[in-house]
Amino acid sequence: MMIVVSVVWDLRVPENGDRNKTPKVVGRLDRRMICGLYIFNIYGIINNMKKDTSWGNVAGWYDELLETSEDSYQKQVILPNLLRLLSIKKGDRILDLACGQGFFARAMADAGAVVVGVDAAMQLIALAKKHSPKTICYYTAPADTLDMLTAASFDTVVIILAVQNIKNIAAVFAACSRVLVSGGRLVIVINHPAFRIPKRSSWGWDEASGVQYRRVDGYLIESSVAIDMHPGLEHKDITLSFHRPMQSYINALAKQDFAVTRMEEWISHRESMKGPRQAAENKIRKEIPLFMMLESKKF
Repeated sequence: MMIVVSVVWDLRVPENGDRNKTPKVVGRLDRRMICGLYIFNIYGIINNMKKDTSWGNVAGWYDELLETSEDSYQKQVILPNLLRLLSIKKGDRILDLACGQGFFARAMADAGAVVVGVDAAMQLIALAKKHSPKTICYYTAPADTLDMLTAASFDTVVIILAVQNIKNIAAVFAACSRVLVSGGRLVIVINHPAFRIPKRSSWGWDEASGVQYRRVDGYLIESSVAIDMHPGLEHKDITLSFHRPMQSYINALAKQDFAVTRMEEWISHRESMKGPRQAAENKIRKEIPLFMMLESKKF
């Protein structure tokens, strides 16, 4: 299938992740699925881009973001909310699916959980093993292929800022259902699908009323967008982001015998610097959530 795409915004939320990047057309893509990773043949504008577009290509950048920044959304927003929500008890068995370089896996293990991490990118798994104690077991595998894990062996599965980068969520939710015990929880955190829509949402400023607002140009139609992780640089690393409305997630979960038991919407922790728009920007941050959390139970 041949598609034309534009490069916009972030996926796993870099430091400027609450602002849309300038759209930039990168060319035509021939997309196919290999071992859970998206492989591209690029034609036209960019001729020498690497074919491997998994998060492995940006493993170093992502690792540096999570390990060195005290102001990241992962550290200031998602992690404290996640630990509060999970309320981990010693010995809880948790699968961190699409675990990246182990940032959340380590925090859950420190809280007393027995943690297993799985990610499709071997570069990220290598970093996860480097950073983590030996008590955390890591596997390199696509999120929809968990054959190495025993059925009904986990109390909780978490997928943090990753479902939006996965095409076949039905297969992923089916795999989660298989490894969860009856009554087990699946916790998903994603960029908010109603307000953070690649290529179809942006911040705006109403000069007349002095109001900062969020513009949304589309929501119900599912879409996939190629993202340039290093805009402005000659070297290109491309990843895919899939937008889905909330009903798509809830219906996909229901088909795999999950019932949504809780939903939360998490806002930015940041505040604007002094200036004429400071008050309006700080106000809208408390109104427009950046992230959505869905907790589902297997029945």
